[in-house]
Amino acid sequence: MNPLIDIFRVRDLRQRVLFTIGMLIVFRIGANIPIPGININALKLYFMSQQGNSGIGITEYIDFFSGGAFMNFSIFMLSIMPYISTSIIMNLLVIIFPSLKKISEEEGGRKKIQRYTRYGTVVICLIQSYTVTVYANQIPDAITMGRLPYSLIAMLTVTTGTMFLMWMGEQITQRGIGNGISLLIFAGIVARMPNAFFVLTEKVRLREINLVFLFIVLAMFVVVIALVVYEQQGQRKIPVHYAKRVVGRRMYGAQNTYIPFKINPSGVIPVIFASSMLTFPLQLTGSLGAKFKFLADFSYWLRPNGLPYLIVYTLLIVFFAYFYTQVSLNPIEIARQIRENGGSIPGIRSEKMEEYLSTILNRIVLPGSIFLAFIAIIPSIIQTLFNFPAEVAYIMGGTSLLIMVGVDLDTMSQIEGHLRMHHHDGLTKKGKIRSRNL
Repeated sequence: MNPLIDIFRVRDLRQRVLFTIGMLIVFRIGANIPIPGININALKLYFMSQQGNSGIGITEYIDFFSGGAFMNFSIFMLSIMPYISTSIIMNLLVIIFPSLKKISEEEGGRKKIQRYTRYGTVVICLIQSYTVTVYANQIPDAITMGRLPYSLIAMLTVTTGTMFLMWMGEQITQRGIGNGISLLIFAGIVARMPNAFFVLTEKVRLREINLVFLFIVLAMFVVVIALVVYEQQGQRKIPVHYAKRVVGRRMYGAQNTYIPFKINPSGVIPVIFASSMLTFPLQLTGSLGAKFKFLADFSYWLRPNGLPYLIVYTLLIVFFAYFYTQVSLNPIEIARQIRENGGSIPGIRSEKMEEYLSTILNRIVLPGSIFLAFIAIIPSIIQTLFNFPAEVAYIMGGTSLLIMVGVDLDTMSQIEGHLRMHHHDGLTKKGKIRSRNL
């Protein structure tokens, strides 16, 4: 049977898929609803007249990952990035401050940390939404009401929009299919694809892009997708042997199993985190640069295609890859669980287990994070060498491609799990999305 038909045959899976699609449709509708007091025609004229400027380049970068909501000055113009930024800050604070770490380990501690994260998201939204009001004041005839009323309405509307997106993401994760926050970012990127391909077609028609370069870039695109899929599915299996043991009145025999360590255990999280951390200062400096010269200079220095940006971006990806791996896969905790269950790693003494697992993770994460960073800077290479427009280059590689492939694989895995649970064959011919063993 066709796996797409099977998805809608399973009642629970059908409801989850339809719920997710419904939430994403609401997101796309909201991305086109402007903030009260904004003149859409004035915005379009301004952005058309500013094509090619460094300031608009930063705006294009932010707009791309919000699915076009930023340039529309919509109620969802900040997208979900403030929440991601706050989550990063809160995770760092939990590691730095023992009191917060103690709270997170208590019963109900995760809910408290989540509540603090929501409060922090409101604060960051208010700061970023204020920069939006400053940015709008720089656009001729963009505001149709007084500055103070517009500022208050814009800050309230944009903050509410981001908090609503955060709620939508949680609802998709709980009642839909896939990770809600990642799917919202995914939907924003996919929404920009038709316009990107239209721009590419026009560039080729006007002979502004050489056909040879086009085929080279398309070949690179296919190869990069294959490499990303291979890297996302790759695993290093750590063998574990469990001896015979008695639990209650039952005797459990010896068994051999393994711990699957992915090449990139954190998936696309480092890329999303790094993009979010850089988007925040870019938006602040881009909006306030007209008032403060040093902010304008900093904004130009940290422009998306500049060398400083690429260096900082690469370092952040590597850092967050290690950081998230240590949080999600703690070698000390894994070793403790193996010992408590009477297990051992062949050829490794019990007291050396933590050191061995840490070494394996470090060897895996380093090349995985470097590979992520390399993919992330591909758009800059395409723009510089082949003169491709920004919206097309963002699709061909970098953060957007990693997010699209990573979210797609994760969502497919969840769908396949539901299908197999109901005795269907899954999405692939063999009924299993296989992992590559290393």
